[in-house]
Amino acid sequence: MKKLESTITNMVVVLVGVALITGGILAYVNHVTEAPIRQQAQKALADGIKSVMGGVELTVAKDDTVRQNVAGKEMLFVIHETVGPDKQPLGAAVESTSGGFGGDLKVLVGFDNEGKILGYTILQHSETPGLGAKADKWFQKDGKGCIVGKHPATDNLTVSKDGGTVDAITASTITSRAFLLAVNQAYQAYKSLPVDAHTGATGKHNN
Repeated sequence: MKKLESTITNMVVVLVGVALITGGILAYVNHVTEAPIRQQAQKALADGIKSVMGGVELTVAKDDTVRQNVAGKEMLFVIHETVGPDKQPLGAAVESTSGGFGGDLKVLVGFDNEGKILGYTILQHSETPGLGAKADKWFQKDGKGCIVGKHPATDNLTVSKDGGTVDAITASTITSRAFLLAVNQAYQAYKSLPVDAHTGATGKHNN
């Protein structure tokens, strides 16, 4: 078999061939893994919604998307309105994102019908290793900066250094500010929804 000459044309042909084969393999792998990844993300969100709503039996009756202008930037909020087994409204879980120390900090916050915080979970963060984990625990019911049971409209949910009522994570004021900003923005998005004839869960929040 005659050996290919080392010419520019031959090298380009070989490189193009390798690129096509590699691209085909990557496309196949992406196709195979896309569905399982999507299903896992959906399950994680469903579990998160149940958790932030107090762990009660519920059904997501409606998903709303709200766009709001925050500091000159358009922000997107996803609101999952929930009902109990009796079809009565329980409140909603809201996805909210703000800028943390290392990048975006995305949280899921549960509110009851009046806007009181039932719970939260961190969906995504780019913070320094350890800080994200701290934020996931610090503001919980048994945490030092507990926000569960508080109402964004009547409680000043900012860090104490800024005159608020919440203790910041030790040596991480920026992450704490970002987290609380996401929570407050989630509430603003939630209360912006009109009264919904389907669930009746919105339009009842204290301003």
